[in-house]
Amino acid sequence: MKNNPIIPYILIMAFGIGLIFFLSLEGVGNKEEIAAHGDEAATEEGGATAEGGASGEELVSACIGCHGGDLTGGMGPKLIGQDPAHIVDVLTNGIEGTPMTPGLKTPEEAQAIADYISTLK
Repeated sequence: MKNNPIIPYILIMAFGIGLIFFLSLEGVGNKEEIAAHGDEAATEEGGATAEGGASGEELVSACIGCHGGDLTGGMGPKLIGQDPAHIVDVLTNGIEGTPMTPGLKTPEEAQAIADYISTLK
């Protein structure tokens, strides 16, 4: 009788699905603890949080496509060293004729991004 070569792959798949199921249940059971830890981490990192709970550091990831991975410029200008009030204004009101359209971010998100950028050197 010949061994079926697909059996190890089926076992690995079943183990993976079981592991995903277990980790999902673990996450659901600890959601309050995980959320509290996330808030503490954002505060420790100096990232202000928007009303939705996202930190400025998380929100600024949408900016790196145009402003560069280190926010020192790319298609868009350098953000480090910009006036935080100007950043908030641009994110909420936009700049005509550019990809920075009005309403890109809520005022709370814009403030969290500006606060985070102001901590960068």
